[in-house]
Amino acid sequence: MTVETSDLKDQASPAADEAGASFSERYSEVLSKVNETLDKVDWSQMGRIGKGVGVLVVVIVAQVLIKGVIDTINLLPVVPGLLELLGLVVVGQWSWQNLTTSDKRSAVITKVQTLRKEYLG
Repeated sequence: MTVETSDLKDQASPAADEAGASFSERYSEVLSKVNETLDKVDWSQMGRIGKGVGVLVVVIVAQVLIKGVIDTINLLPVVPGLLELLGLVVVGQWSWQNLTTSDKRSAVITKVQTLRKEYLG
């Protein structure tokens, strides 16, 4: 058995050497192609794209966290109703302070228009 196994090892080793050499040649070819492709990339543009993707990821994570907090609050039996009541009180107060007279209403309209011009152009 030892003679047969040594013969098999002798026969397998040239094939293994050829496979190893061809693998290393292929590997170096792939690396050179990757390096050529990376040299052609405009990295200043990629920086802007990377920032945009980063902002998008942060927004998605923030939305998931906010949803988790809101779902947790909704599990408490009294809190959602109290928050709705608080929202109605705040809207009522703001309306009473800013919309009761025509002068206040026109001031609010002017402020909204200036903000719209400032941000939308």
